Amino acid sequence: MTYDPYDPVVDADPHDTWRRLRDEAPLYRNERLGFYALSRYDDVLAGLLDWRTYSSGRGTVLELIDPLAPEVDGPREGEPMIFADPPYHDLLRSLVSRAFTPRRIGSLEDRIRRLCRSRFDDLAGSGGFDYLEDFAGLIPAMVIGDLLGIPEGDLPALGHWADQFMHYDPELETGDEVLGIKQLNPTRLEGATKLMSYLEAAVDERVARPGDDLMSGLVQAELTLDDGTVRRLSRPEVMAFFVLLFTAGAETTARLLGWSVVLLARHPDQRALLAADRSLLPNAVEELLRYESPSPIQARWVTRDVELHGQVVPRGSKMALLNASANRDRRHFADPDRFDVTRSIDRQLAFGYGGHFCLGAALARLEGRVVLDETLDRLPAWEVDEARVSMVRTTTVRGPAHVPISW
Repeated sequence: MTYDPYDPVVDADPHDTWRRLRDEAPLYRNERLGFYALSRYDDVLAGLLDWRTYSSGRGTVLELIDPLAPEVDGPREGEPMIFADPPYHDLLRSLVSRAFTPRRIGSLEDRIRRLCRSRFDDLAGSGGFDYLEDFAGLIPAMVIGDLLGIPEGDLPALGHWADQFMHYDPELETGDEVLGIKQLNPTRLEGATKLMSYLEAAVDERVARPGDDLMSGLVQAELTLDDGTVRRLSRPEVMAFFVLLFTAGAETTARLLGWSVVLLARHPDQRALLAADRSLLPNAVEELLRYESPSPIQARWVTRDVELHGQVVPRGSKMALLNASANRDRRHFADPDRFDVTRSIDRQLAFGYGGHFCLGAALARLEGRVVLDETLDRLPAWEVDEARVSMVRTTTVRGPAHVPISW
């Protein structure tokens, strides 16, 4: 069997392929594309926890890990926080984590509800709309935009550029297919260029006139290094933070919201349970994340020879930790292909685990719960035009891009 994460047919519904990997090739090797993959729950969890063996220091996106890049002792300036290992990763994470405290996240609930109700009021009487483009997909960008201090009028352009930057089309990528070294295609390059240009101006504005938003805080933040040296974040570090927070904060949560309306239309009995008992919503969000994980692949660089399933993975290999596959592993979850909002879930891996556990997990959970609650208030039943549902094309995010609904 062959597993190609860039194959759009596989990406459209990878679960049968992942099941075969778990059963037939728990350690999989793709010779043509030059990577290994782990698909079972216990293996993926162990890989996520062992950052010394499975390093993020060369990146966490499979096609962007360059096996020919020189060894670097320490962080690479300008790379996002998730492209770093401790202790540098932990220093950066500590700076931004103060913006995601439980108290701060909880205070956002009223804002999210007001945004939902305002959008629903605008759509009242339409009889149908694109659930993501016209409603739910806008909410995460507005919320993270508030935190970062982005004017609401700038969000549509920023969202478009972020979508361009995240877009992946194998036919437009250039580079060495065997080594997996890819260059940005023209669409991605345009999005990245415009996003960076906007950010340069935004950082200049915060330097001149700092406010009380997260971006201003990052511009003024100081790092205390192991040797006691104190320094400000560099401009590339601030920009990397912004891109990570905006793209991850908006993109993955939007996919979660898209999956929620699709899956509940496919399982009206589960939707009826939620409509009748809203106390089930937090657990329903966990089941949605388990059943269709918005960020399905976490790539790592193997730093030492390691034996797995009777084979040796050599140092200097690329490893794909398939956390979305792990979330359907029958060895951990009973009847894993059944969607059940009442399921008892001890730990799902949609947000990763360990030191790189998603910083915005609490915010994503809050947005998922509140948006779904407001949706059930306004639309106790809906139908999805499955023929017109389209998927995003990236290697790091998987989920609906457009979901036309009616009721």
